[in-house]
Amino acid sequence: MTLTAHLSYFLALLTAGQGLSDSLLTKDAGPRPLELIEVFKFFQIKYNRSYSSPAEHARRLNIFAHNLAHAQRLQEEDLGTAEFGDTPFSDLTEEEFAQIYGHQRAAEKIPNMAKMAESEKWGESVPPTCDWRKAANIMSLIKNQGNCNCCWAIAAADNIEALWRIKFRQFVDVSVQELLDCDRCGNGCNGGFVWDAYITVLNNSGLASETDYPFRGHHNSRECLAKKFKKVAWIQDFIMLSRNEQVIAGYLATHGPITVTINMKLLQGYKKGVIKATPTTCDPHQVNHSVLLVGFGKGKEEDIQSGTVLSQSRKPRRRRRSVPYWILKNSWGDHWGEKGYFRLYRGNNSCGITKYPITARVDHPVKKPPVSCPP
Repeated sequence: MTLTAHLSYFLALLTAGQGLSDSLLTKDAGPRPLELIEVFKFFQIKYNRSYSSPAEHARRLNIFAHNLAHAQRLQEEDLGTAEFGDTPFSDLTEEEFAQIYGHQRAAEKIPNMAKMAESEKWGESVPPTCDWRKAANIMSLIKNQGNCNCCWAIAAADNIEALWRIKFRQFVDVSVQELLDCDRCGNGCNGGFVWDAYITVLNNSGLASETDYPFRGHHNSRECLAKKFKKVAWIQDFIMLSRNEQVIAGYLATHGPITVTINMKLLQGYKKGVIKATPTTCDPHQVNHSVLLVGFGKGKEEDIQSGTVLSQSRKPRRRRRSVPYWILKNSWGDHWGEKGYFRLYRGNNSCGITKYPITARVDHPVKKPPVSCPP
């Protein structure tokens, strides 16, 4: 039996109230259902997991059970079309997940050099759909940050690569490692924000290629090799868009992918579909993960039960609806989510997507004074 089949069976037990005892969801060691043990074995095989001791194995099994129960609750409560279940992060606590993959510091004031986009005209005429993945040679491959907390650098690099390809029709892959080693604040794999990456690019008058300066999964704060390699891309400056989702959609369709920073809480158990978050399930003020916004659309219409209108047969009448969504590129490898991408409901600031809509502007290099890290 496959992991999916085992998981489906186990979640069916959860739904029926047969799967988990109270002890299973606490730190207390106790008997485990055989179905859960089998599911966990398949999880370990699928994601190549091993643990240092029987005690650690039992601890991770307990966390796994808790996360599956939480995924089941999300599945039942979700207002969109999202599917939640086992992922590569299912044996991590929420705190561990946030520590490894989220920002490790609060956002300070955005530097003054981040210009505010003044025009609202982009929101006046927005196409019904937009997906930059469908344009030839625009989107680079999905990257995998591993255990390096560098979503901020990867999102900025993905943004620059896409814009460079759109504007100059040149296929470039820029060095994420340079952004880590040469980070203006020296945080590297300890987390940062996309404006840190853009200021580093401006200070270094561009970025080397991924081939010349490859990603290592850790940063070397003692040795920035920016001057050693030829620059293959650069930016003129970077701007912050309006927090209006219509304006963001218009700019995205007109100019290309942009970076956004969201609350990643619901991504730990995400498998596919459109996440329709609420402020309760995903606080829009607590953003901690930077990704690339690459498009938007509407999902296929679904049958939704209506509990207020009954037909003659006394069965719930169904109504039709479509689900508007954003398309986002993540940095956790192409085996996560929808081949490395995920979708968020569009129209209610899901998970704080409108808090920091920022993009580089690519053009010929302009000499600017260096910027130092604030004390």
